[in-house]
Amino acid sequence: MGDPRQALGQRGEALAARFLEGKGMGIVARNVRTRYGELDLVARDRDTLVFVEVRARTHVAHGDPLETVTRGKQAKLIRMARWYLAANRVSPDVFCRFDVIGIVCLPGQEPVLTHVENAFGS
Repeated sequence: MGDPRQALGQRGEALAARFLEGKGMGIVARNVRTRYGELDLVARDRDTLVFVEVRARTHVAHGDPLETVTRGKQAKLIRMARWYLAANRVSPDVFCRFDVIGIVCLPGQEPVLTHVENAFGS
């Protein structure tokens, strides 16, 4: 049997992608490996490229999943986004932002999803 945290992460990313598509956003890439780590989702919201961090939890005993995106994690996401932009030769004129999606999947309940647009910037 696989790692339950990895399965939760994959389920969370799938839920987040469907949610964003429901808002009219297009998913450009999933699980992009960079030299600094992995970007969960890259999406397009009209003329903006959106780097989406997905945080899923099965409980909130240690806080909301959104609280896990610390300043250190934000700095890492910014480095990964810069790598992505350079590796894909994205025009410097393209607007970018960072969104965070927190998902709480309590047993026996529907997942609760919270989307924070433009959660932080460089």
